[in-house]
Amino acid sequence: MTVLNRLAATSVPIKSVDAVALYSAAVEADLEAVLWLRPSEQFALVGIGRAWSIEPAGPERFLEADAAWRALVDGARISRPDEVRGLGPVLLGGMGFTGRAPESNGAWAPFEASSMVVPSLAVLLSDGGSWLTTSTVDDDSAANAKAAGLERTWTQIAARAGELAPPAGELDPPPSDAPLAIDGEWPTVQQWRHIVGLATGAVGRGRLDKVVFARRVDLSSPAALDVPNALRRLAASAPESTVFAFRRGTAQFIGATPERLVRAEGRNYRTAAVAGSIRRGADPAEDAALAAELLASEKEREEHAVVVRAIRRGLTPISEQIEIAPEPGVLVLRHVQHLVTEVAGTLRVQEGLLALAGRLHPTPAVGGEPRDLALAIIDEHEGFDRGWYAGPVGWLSADGHGELMVALRCGLVQDRCVTLYAGCGIVADSDPDREWEESRIKMRAVAAALGRAGDEP
Repeated sequence: MTVLNRLAATSVPIKSVDAVALYSAAVEADLEAVLWLRPSEQFALVGIGRAWSIEPAGPERFLEADAAWRALVDGARISRPDEVRGLGPVLLGGMGFTGRAPESNGAWAPFEASSMVVPSLAVLLSDGGSWLTTSTVDDDSAANAKAAGLERTWTQIAARAGELAPPAGELDPPPSDAPLAIDGEWPTVQQWRHIVGLATGAVGRGRLDKVVFARRVDLSSPAALDVPNALRRLAASAPESTVFAFRRGTAQFIGATPERLVRAEGRNYRTAAVAGSIRRGADPAEDAALAAELLASEKEREEHAVVVRAIRRGLTPISEQIEIAPEPGVLVLRHVQHLVTEVAGTLRVQEGLLALAGRLHPTPAVGGEPRDLALAIIDEHEGFDRGWYAGPVGWLSADGHGELMVALRCGLVQDRCVTLYAGCGIVADSDPDREWEESRIKMRAVAAALGRAGDEP
């Protein structure tokens, strides 16, 4: 009997290929593409094309996407040689921060309110080997024909990736004659001081524990921005972060985020509270002194504690066990240091990764606390569409394993232009100028990866 619209996926081992070059070759061929790269774990996923997708909007988008994915997998025909994390058909994509549909002519329009995609071609690269998974969603006879076409596409893309891959360890320098210039920013520094003042007043009166305001800075270059080399620079400079790129239409959403929303393997999960920041020092001694200052800061620790309490409150009722580090540590990145508290646990009943993420997003690290009031204040005063910024991005496999990160340290690239985003947690004693400087530091990673900054964001 022919089964209509069934997911059919086949995984085979392949020769290793450079992940960024593969992503670049797909973009060059005008195909939808995704890069997911964790340098510290020697783990990468590259998705090419679209076999199936779910793009729900609204507050129920996590549950809708989870139910649709489960239904698709339940009837799937999956052939894979090994039980390897991330092997087989995968769902790759992101859930917008608010879940509202973007304006039809806006920069975020190609990304939808949320968009989770099963790529036609998915490549898994790890220290245990390399695999290609071809996926189709069709009746059995059509699936066989499509699979043959996908093999031809793969041959062409893989060959081009081989040509694009640089010698090991080499990076092209940013062009010195094409500095990035600021075209616009929202809010301005005067507006920022005003809205931060409003927020600190609300916290001081006990209406809020914390609210996170974001900035948006538009930059442009005289030449087209070199995204592949930017991704390589991000991977080299922030190997402990997750480097990502999503290509939709002519736009590419790229970044290197340090913050995990949730990672799941069956009933086991891991997450982390990341909040509270200070700059990096000029040398190890200054780094250590700044880290000690961060750990001793009452303001930064309170901002951090708000996030820890919210995670505990959200996960304890559904957890068989939960372990939260008793004291925060310091996460050291290239331009900034953060307070971080690791959280691990086991669920009473296995929930899908997306459903679990829906319980956590947005954490107070990107929204605020109390959540609904903080989000209402953000909507009223921030003044722009966050799109996928600060929303969950990541992957989910057919066996329930997967990882969603919070889309931070990121930018939306279109040809010669990029829009950078960064946010700051505002509590009672936040200083607007210090928070402004913190946001500039957070933007530097992507700005530096894309080119020499003529004007600092």
